[in-house]
Amino acid sequence: MRTIYKCLLVTLILGISFGLPTTYTYASDPESDKKVTIGGYGQIDFNQPFIPNQNSNSKIDIHRMVLLFGYQYNKRLSFLTEVEFEHVTEVYIEQAYLNYAFSPLLNFRAGLVLIPMGIINEYHEPPSFNGVERPLLDTRIVPTTWREIGMGFTGQLTAASLTYQLYLVNGFASYDGSAKLKGVDALRGGRQKGAESFMSSPNLSAKISYHGILGLEVGLSGYFGKTQSSLYNGIDFTNKDLVQKADSSVVGVSMMAFDYRYRFGNFRSTGQIVYSDLSNTSAYNQFTGRDLGSALFGYYAEVSYVIPFNMQDQQHEVEPFVRWEHYNSHFDVAGELAANDSYSYNGLGVGVGYKFHQNAVFKIDYIFYRNGADTMNNGVFNMGVGVNF
Repeated sequence: MRTIYKCLLVTLILGISFGLPTTYTYASDPESDKKVTIGGYGQIDFNQPFIPNQNSNSKIDIHRMVLLFGYQYNKRLSFLTEVEFEHVTEVYIEQAYLNYAFSPLLNFRAGLVLIPMGIINEYHEPPSFNGVERPLLDTRIVPTTWREIGMGFTGQLTAASLTYQLYLVNGFASYDGSAKLKGVDALRGGRQKGAESFMSSPNLSAKISYHGILGLEVGLSGYFGKTQSSLYNGIDFTNKDLVQKADSSVVGVSMMAFDYRYRFGNFRSTGQIVYSDLSNTSAYNQFTGRDLGSALFGYYAEVSYVIPFNMQDQQHEVEPFVRWEHYNSHFDVAGELAANDSYSYNGLGVGVGYKFHQNAVFKIDYIFYRNGADTMNNGVFNMGVGVNF
């Protein structure tokens, strides 16, 4: 069954990616005279779960506030960074990279970069997506916000309506004295985020996007390599026991994603499909006592309709949406591990966003969901404020 899914997925990706479009990447304007750029985005959430026969407190959270700073040294060289405050108390660096534009075709980039996988990992400012929270696919399968330290090249082939990104980066940490990966959210616990990261082997991240059809953007992403383990540090390679122990703490990662964004008049549609093959998970689980799956799979599809109107001489918009989402972080398992049905999720989201401005939105939605074979009578009501500037 897993082989059939893999064949169908590869056929879908190859069939679509040669005829449809993709996403844009950040690039500084080489003609701009502006030296300093200041911006940011923020998200404030209210979440009320509804679970049968169970009382659940609501959660109110300043989920994240992010400040962006950029500096244009000259028409070719720029630096960009984002400082993120999560849940008021946690501070992270979300991006921090130097970019040199040789030409529109070729930019060199080095530093802490976003991994170009799918849509939300790169375009996660709250006014840019529907729903108060990001799709769970972009938490459990693609561990948004996923960023690592590396270097590579970006650019655009204007005549072919293509953009590309290609990076060598450090990988997920799978073991640093304790196990970092587990079945419920797979790779998420292994993000190093540029915080005293270590590397035992480099990983490859790439994305190609096509936007040659009016209203449509399509992307094809890939990520390939191995996780990182501290057990390789200072290891004597003549000691077979130590080498075998270190090898059992590493997982191979091969992830591919296809995404699209479509606009026709006021109609919008967005979708994404992701498959990840994880190798050596049987040895990893035996060594760590974890339950990491050997394959991850997920997708979502969303439709919405924008209703614009004027109020007090200002342009406002209402955008109702519907989204179906599925993911399974135990899509396949290896060795003696039994698949955990609760790691399979189906969700139906309905909601509306009210935009006072293109970069300021108030959102309401309700998500009906089930895990495994449960009936879809669980839910969560969400409200939130999202801004970008």
